[in-house]
Amino acid sequence: MCDDELIPPSADLTEDQWLRAEPALAEGPVGERVREMRAPRRRTVLGGVVAGAAALTVLQGGAQPAAAAARTGKFPLPTEPNRAGEYAVLLTGDAGTGEDAQHAVAAAAREVCRAEGVGLAVGLGDNIYENGPESADDSEFRTKFEDPNSGLDMPWLMVLGNHDCSGLIPGSGGDPSRGDREVAYAQGSRRWYMPSRYYNVALPAQAGDGSAPVVEFFAIDSNPVSSYVAQMDPHYWWNGPYMREQRAWLDGALKASRARWKIVLGHHPYLNNGKHGSAGSYDGFVIGNYTSGIHLKELYEEVVCGRADLILSGHDHTLQILKPTARTGGTRQIVCGAAGKAGDGKAHFGHPSTWQNFSDHGFMILKVSGRAMTVEAYTVDVTTRTARLAHRTRTAAPVG
Repeated sequence: MCDDELIPPSADLTEDQWLRAEPALAEGPVGERVREMRAPRRRTVLGGVVAGAAALTVLQGGAQPAAAAARTGKFPLPTEPNRAGEYAVLLTGDAGTGEDAQHAVAAAAREVCRAEGVGLAVGLGDNIYENGPESADDSEFRTKFEDPNSGLDMPWLMVLGNHDCSGLIPGSGGDPSRGDREVAYAQGSRRWYMPSRYYNVALPAQAGDGSAPVVEFFAIDSNPVSSYVAQMDPHYWWNGPYMREQRAWLDGALKASRARWKIVLGHHPYLNNGKHGSAGSYDGFVIGNYTSGIHLKELYEEVVCGRADLILSGHDHTLQILKPTARTGGTRQIVCGAAGKAGDGKAHFGHPSTWQNFSDHGFMILKVSGRAMTVEAYTVDVTTRTARLAHRTRTAAPVG
């Protein structure tokens, strides 16, 4: 949830239980909003988009050959570095409002991407505010993703955020199955890349010469262990089959990866100085299997930390480049969630940081080569639609 939305319910309550526990809320504006969300929605259908039901399978290595991409009309994954000898990647998060700020950030990013030879983009969740798409061909895919990102003609590695998987209350994350609509949408979009709810992609795509990849991305679905309400479907319980399978996949994929740089993409951060806080105590909750994010904390600490070089997340509408520490096993947390909404202007926690900004909209550019990994943070003036390079961090030695 965000500053301008409903307050989170008590830990591990469904929306209905929450309203019954607080009758006054049901009679006020909160109750009106819940009733509005329950009402059927009517939206126009995107023309020309073919999207059937997605098979919910665990896909390893999402790389798509350039020839296959050409046949399907999709933008191909990079098969070689840019002129600077780097794979340059646009990082955005929490973008999908369809409002002027999102358009301004995308316009500013277009200019930087042209100059830097960017060939890939990442969307770190909350892709369709406020409650995710209503179908695989919802018109909001056009108004909140395709139109704003016109000209950013590259594959976008997308992950699911809490607003993409909500139940009755926007942002609750209480209905993970809604994320299947975004997987299905990927079948017909040139940009949107989401072959499954979690997946991995290595660059260069389809190298073919037996060489190790330069970088590999591991996109995870953090929603079932970070929702504001308890999960009702046993498949998505914190200890249910979906999370057990995802954990086993992530552990195996990281172990098998030969890439020089390994990067985990997940909407909810491990560490965070913004108002939502860190995994294990999200939004001040320290109890419960869901609201606090305690089991996502376990996943990061037991599977990711010390093995991946970066954890890239959104959720907080801020820009943060935190320092790798002994606690993280050398893994660096980056929060990049200011592409559609901005933060409240202040740090709420004190995790060691290299650079952070809690006020501005913005995005980041990741550059990787065999020699180094660089992260550049840009703030955006929404009025002028221009970007300013605010910080650059360079790393020469991979974790492990």
